[in-house]
Amino acid sequence: MVDINQIPSPCYVIQERLLRKNLELIKHVKEEAGVKIILALKAFALWKAFPIIREYIPFATASSRHEAQLAWEEMGNPAHICSPAYTEEDLPYLLRYGSHITFNSLSQFARFYPRLRAEGRGISCGLRINPEYSPVETALYNPCAPGSRLGVTADLPGDLPEGIEGLHFHTLCESSSYDLEHTLEVVERRFHRYLPTMKWLNMGGGHLMTRQGYDTGHLIRLLRSFRSKYPHMEIILEPGSAFVWQTGFLLTTVVDIVENRGIQTALIDASFTCHMPDCLEMPYKPRIRNATDATPGKPTYRIGGNSCLSGDVMGEWSFEQPLSIGDRLIFEDMIHYTLVKTTLFNGIPHPAIALWNQNNEAVIYRRFTYMDYKQRMG
Repeated sequence: MVDINQIPSPCYVIQERLLRKNLELIKHVKEEAGVKIILALKAFALWKAFPIIREYIPFATASSRHEAQLAWEEMGNPAHICSPAYTEEDLPYLLRYGSHITFNSLSQFARFYPRLRAEGRGISCGLRINPEYSPVETALYNPCAPGSRLGVTADLPGDLPEGIEGLHFHTLCESSSYDLEHTLEVVERRFHRYLPTMKWLNMGGGHLMTRQGYDTGHLIRLLRSFRSKYPHMEIILEPGSAFVWQTGFLLTTVVDIVENRGIQTALIDASFTCHMPDCLEMPYKPRIRNATDATPGKPTYRIGGNSCLSGDVMGEWSFEQPLSIGDRLIFEDMIHYTLVKTTLFNGIPHPAIALWNQNNEAVIYRRFTYMDYKQRMG
């Protein structure tokens, strides 16, 4: 049990016991399916926790040169790199920190491959493909929407250029193994002529295998079956959220309660737009510990963030007792896609970051100060 009295507010808290539980499952899938599973830093880049992750999964995938350098320095291995576009300034980082580099277009491949071949150290190059199928319903997160800038479609002219050794698709977002199965059916149908000559196939992220109810047995059988068709190919999955799904929370404190036309709003010392951005972008309503959806007859509140954005508010939740200034509110499952997406809008102090370790102690990884804000601004 986490003792929140040991933790400052606001604070992101990752629980080591829960993290290790997820990592054990991911490692089990990797070994049973005979595939490579790597951490997507775009979802979780808290490098001070990487020593724990490395015990189970030692590789990472990067979406930028800075993520690639972080993977090299803190995961201890070169990264699989995939980005919508690379620049000349990126090239030294790709050469130094990458093992696999996926290009989003044939024009980018043609531009950079000669340099990689001349100066690289055996870097394997791939092409991102767009099967024009995705189960993702939220347009903001659908990489296969009509007119998408991500990946090349199946109407490619003839053979792939020499030097392309792998294919990469990303169609999922917090999806099931059955969504992956449907995607693979489309990929095989549309890109079948290229698969026999590829050395690897990267199935991207979005495989939420640590979510309760996810059919990991089906995932393992699916991956084994696919590998039996293409035994020459290395199969790679790069989930992000699955690594830290439901492994921690954001601790906040009620700092004021206001009322307008019968609606009570509890203001907290954190912000949805600054610290929980996916709640507004997806959008989705997070769970608050010991609270329920609005229930007639119970004290009910909207929760408001402490930024000046009028939309920095969500609701409504009901509590057993009326809220008071100083009460702690715990937003569940606030580790994936939070730390990597936070902002310093309004100069609001960033929440601290902590690990609740297996000895039931709070290890404060980082507290943020005014200088973090000032240096970020110039």
